[in-house]
Amino acid sequence: MELMDIMQNRRSIRKYTGEPVPAKKIEKVLEAGRLAPSARNEQEWKFVVVKGNILEQLTEACCNQAMVKEAGTAIAICATDEHMMKCGQNSATVDCSIAMSFMLLEAHVQGLGMCWLGSFYADKVKELLQLPEEWTVVAVSPLGVPDETPAPRPRKALEEVTLYIEK
Repeated sequence: MELMDIMQNRRSIRKYTGEPVPAKKIEKVLEAGRLAPSARNEQEWKFVVVKGNILEQLTEACCNQAMVKEAGTAIAICATDEHMMKCGQNSATVDCSIAMSFMLLEAHVQGLGMCWLGSFYADKVKELLQLPEEWTVVAVSPLGVPDETPAPRPRKALEEVTLYIEK
């Protein structure tokens, strides 16, 4: 499978079969995140795999998005340190976002689905999972066997999002 094909065919999955995800596949998804680039190569992240009855409470902390518990597994990505980069961006958000992107792609390769959640209460997730005070919950996603095949979402043309400057 070519990388461009993977990127073109990956979808956000919101419906899951509930089948258990094999540990080997979870490890491959986590490994993809581990390989992501990070600011100053500090790799200041933790990947928290969540399974079992606690998913019911995690669902509540994720604005009652049922897909969290239905997937059977969820991943929270936390920054263990952060700094403001010279470009004005927070390293925690950028680094964890890159790691999540790598995980989304590998999940697709493994025949699994994920959906990057934008609606969750980071403080509630942190408390529920009993994470260290200094950690910041940056991203949460269900991880499971897809029970849907969504159609592609419209994408803007390359010309609409690209600016070439040559002087």
